[in-house]
Amino acid sequence: MGNPKHKTGTFLRLALADGSFGYGRLLEPPHVAFYNHRTTEPDSDLDRVSSKPVLFKIAVNLMALNEWERIGWRALEEHLAQPIVQFRQDVGDFRRCTIFDTAGNKRTAEPQECMGLERAAVWEQDSVEERLLDAFLGRPNAAEEHLKVRLQ
Repeated sequence: MGNPKHKTGTFLRLALADGSFGYGRLLEPPHVAFYNHRTTEPDSDLDRVSSKPVLFKIAVNLMALNEWERIGWRALEEHLAQPIVQFRQDVGDFRRCTIFDTAGNKRTAEPQECMGLERAAVWEQDSVEERLLDAFLGRPNAAEEHLKVRLQ
């Protein structure tokens, strides 16, 4: 039945490098949605956290989930229960892309169609925390830039 610690709908609180906190929600493991919510004090108000927009949804190394604090659980809202769409791009021939989702759909795509989608990758704990903090501070994130689709 999977690890009860990795239960879909679980809220996560991440301590960030600058002492602030970020928040995520476990989707279908290993995917996590991260909210546009940053606090200086730990927030455990699930209503407040879940009312915030989602910045990004990515696959996370399950070891990282053990490092982040679980602050509660709720069944996923409809918009978070949708299949997660990602892309793969051929390393040798960047014109060859595949768009696929967690429901098992996949199709060949032009690189342009992959713009704005997440590349299929498993993120490590420190990379996630860094990306979240960069998003809050309005800085480009090196790992995110590196994973963006190549157009030429």
